[in-house]
Amino acid sequence: MTRKLRVGVLGAGIAERHLTGFGWNSGLFEVPVLCSLDADRGQRLCEEHKIPEYTQDAESLFARDDLDIIDIATPPSSHFELCRKAIESGKHVICEKPLFGSIAEVDEMAKILARSNGRKLMPIFQYRYGSGLQKLKLLIERGLAGKPFLTTIETHWWRGPDYYAVPWRGKWATELGGGLLGHAIHAHDMLNYVHGPCAEVFSYGATLVNPIEVEDTASLSVKMKNGSLATLSMTLGSRKEISRLRFCFSNLVAESILEPYTMGRDPWTFIAGTEDHQARVDAALAGYEAKEDGYTRQFELFHRAIVEERDPPVTLQDARNSLELVTAAYHSQRTGRPTPMPITADHSLYGSWLPEEARTSAAGA
Repeated sequence: MTRKLRVGVLGAGIAERHLTGFGWNSGLFEVPVLCSLDADRGQRLCEEHKIPEYTQDAESLFARDDLDIIDIATPPSSHFELCRKAIESGKHVICEKPLFGSIAEVDEMAKILARSNGRKLMPIFQYRYGSGLQKLKLLIERGLAGKPFLTTIETHWWRGPDYYAVPWRGKWATELGGGLLGHAIHAHDMLNYVHGPCAEVFSYGATLVNPIEVEDTASLSVKMKNGSLATLSMTLGSRKEISRLRFCFSNLVAESILEPYTMGRDPWTFIAGTEDHQARVDAALAGYEAKEDGYTRQFELFHRAIVEERDPPVTLQDARNSLELVTAAYHSQRTGRPTPMPITADHSLYGSWLPEEARTSAAGA
């Protein structure tokens, strides 16, 4: 019989999507408690998802011995401390993006996990599990894509004043960054998921759309460690919202749909260089076994990782790769120079990518 894992949920915003993912995996998970400071939203979610207990006391979740997992879906500035407390209380952890506010915190969490007696932390990167992107991974694994040349990624969304009416958004101290960190990070994780880590980035960033502290528009030129190149663009000022990923290999071009928030899903296009190779590509795709996607699939794989004592499907290193790109982009924007990766302890932004005045403000908060 499959073992159900018990989850305590922290948050009532993006947590609603997490609860849907747990609901689709009702044979694998149950959620006995939800914690949120927003009583109206929290109690509504408890009613809608039949969660028996609502609380505003996060510490009570850490103290419980009947929870296997703490699911953290709170504002970014709270993530590290909540993850630390959850791991040290003996729980596994799921945590929304962006995982933490610095590479130093990622490395410190690696040390905490190493002494945690097998506790697992899984960052959220649910876009990986769309069938379109999974088909590309299949073709690469079968050797049908060839040498990677160029990737282009567009994250062109719209966020107006209403979005920033939420008090913690648009501020360095609480959101920790702008569109690079909170919006395009999913698409940029898909770059790392396909090609591995980045080697160097040159970036421009600007605040053009809303009167906020953080960037809402950016362009990045990236060298990948596998030798290929990538160009990434992000804006929260696109009245027509699209996301597009295009991967050029020696034997194949793969291109996503334009749907802004589900760009990993079918129908992607896979165009080979010859008719014979197209036939091989089509034959491989015909054998693709469709799975659930998004949070549903990521949570399903996390259950398997816990029960079978494997690494989680998204690892702390995956989050580090993603946050290294963000850190390097901010460094490049401020210095006007290309920034190499990885980001190590001697880098000026290792401890925080926040601007100096924001670091001072956050420290005094």
